[in-house]
Amino acid sequence: MAGFINTGLVAPQDVIISDLEQAQLDVLVKRFPVKATRDNRDVVKTAGIVICAVKPAVVKTVLEEINPLVTTDHLLISVAAGIQLAYLETHLPEGTPVIRAMPNLPALIGEGVTALALGRFAGEAERQLAEKLFSSVGRVVTLPEGNMNAVTGLSGCGPAYIAVIVEALADGGVKMGLPRRIAVDLAVQTVLGTARMLQSGGSHPGQLKDMVSSPGGSTITGLHVLEKGGLRGLLMSAVEAATLKSGELQS
Repeated sequence: MAGFINTGLVAPQDVIISDLEQAQLDVLVKRFPVKATRDNRDVVKTAGIVICAVKPAVVKTVLEEINPLVTTDHLLISVAAGIQLAYLETHLPEGTPVIRAMPNLPALIGEGVTALALGRFAGEAERQLAEKLFSSVGRVVTLPEGNMNAVTGLSGCGPAYIAVIVEALADGGVKMGLPRRIAVDLAVQTVLGTARMLQSGGSHPGQLKDMVSSPGGSTITGLHVLEKGGLRGLLMSAVEAATLKSGELQS
């Protein structure tokens, strides 16, 4: 919502939010002058685009609640992990355009990446609309639904992997005598700068690695330790495990 509003894509007065917790609504309304309700049906009555941002366990309850009010003029976008398009379409009126979206945590600061998968009744107009919305909080890719579990395992869970890596790098700096704050700053900026180089320069990660690795130098020595510890294999296995777990959770 912050991305939609802060980029001018959507006017605050055109947004209505629903939540069971009044305290959560109060916080959001204080930040943005949007409409608020504790009744999901009010959202469907008011908005043409409905974003279902709830836990997977309560999706069925929410869909059954709003079903009588949903029409084929609505676009429903679900960000509930593991809930398949067919399930969503089954619990909505025939012909309702549905899109699955899998954003990740950095969307909170406009630096996320969102994967979209289109339902049977979502056409080019709906795809463009969803891409425009989620582009306000980062990058967007559109993929077949069969790839969504892998997206979850990689970019959905990825921020946690990167946070652990940053923490470990900072711990290494502290072990070698750096103050904690400086070590964290160095680790964060190193990850950020490297990511931006890869994003903008078009270089393969291996090429960037080679640029830093002088013959017989410190970097190649450190890389040897990472290789012996199996860092690559561990990260690949983490993505694989998270992907398979996402598949187990899907409905």
